[in-house]
Amino acid sequence: MSHAIRAEGLVKHFGETKALDGVDLEVPFGKVVGVLGPNGAGKTTAVRILATLLRPDGGRAEVAGYDVVKDPVRVRSMIGLTGQYASVDEDLSGTENLVLIGRLLNLSRPNARARAAELLERFELTDAAKRPIKTYSGGMRRRLDLAASLVGRPEVIYLDEPTTGLDPHVRNEVWQVVRQLVADGATVLLTTQYLEEADQLADSITVFDHGRVVANGRADELKRRVGSQTLQVRPTSAADLDVVGRILGELTGTRPHRDDGTGLLTAPVSDPVLLSTLVRRLDEAGITADELALRLPSLDEVFLALTGHTAEESTPDKTLEGSVA
Repeated sequence: MSHAIRAEGLVKHFGETKALDGVDLEVPFGKVVGVLGPNGAGKTTAVRILATLLRPDGGRAEVAGYDVVKDPVRVRSMIGLTGQYASVDEDLSGTENLVLIGRLLNLSRPNARARAAELLERFELTDAAKRPIKTYSGGMRRRLDLAASLVGRPEVIYLDEPTTGLDPHVRNEVWQVVRQLVADGATVLLTTQYLEEADQLADSITVFDHGRVVANGRADELKRRVGSQTLQVRPTSAADLDVVGRILGELTGTRPHRDDGTGLLTAPVSDPVLLSTLVRRLDEAGITADELALRLPSLDEVFLALTGHTAEESTPDKTLEGSVA
């Protein structure tokens, strides 16, 4: 068994909405696989199926060799789940929250307290162990939430958009925790809308869009698929955007991405000589530019090329949002 998670042809409907449309997914042991996609792409639905919280309408999935439909109890014993929002009780202390979870997992009271103390120390929360969670900062709450998902010593951890709504400093704290989990041998399935997060943490990336997998591979592999480099230009005058966009499109054979807010045009290129050609064409047209550069593509360009829209653009489905409490 080489994979901690293996899903084949997963299908899930909510009324007329097809949340998953034949999803295949593989996560090797000891690796982080990032699942990218906007709201409504099917990421959370896939996680809920893999966590046995939803039954698929088609296809099959295994976690650590156990079928999520046929052996849900065994699957639950193997996993830890951290969702988008803290699942801890704000009126209880850090210790009380973790002991409560340990008791629910059938640990004896001494073992539950020992495990709580171990995790609080690991996540640098020992000094705040006796304080109510409502006094914790956002980063502390997220660390405690991650600790809560580890009480049962899971082999596979699902992190469903764990840094949504967090400021950059707190997000970096969570990233450090995830890196430590992986260093300790955990297998992590990470769903996120933050492309930088996937770039930082994931060994490989699977891109979801409208309930389907549209690409997968390592970050550098996906970047190479949309061109080895990205050509970007910001004309001095916003009135020249249309002309520059047309020139850039002719040279690259693509439809450049245009940001009207910043006045920046970008397009993937495979031949760096196009930069000098663009300079000549702009000079012939009498157009000056405040910014003109050739750089490696980011995951943002990858996502745009694969899906036709940015990761921040969301298409939430009210049926999906209300389907599971």
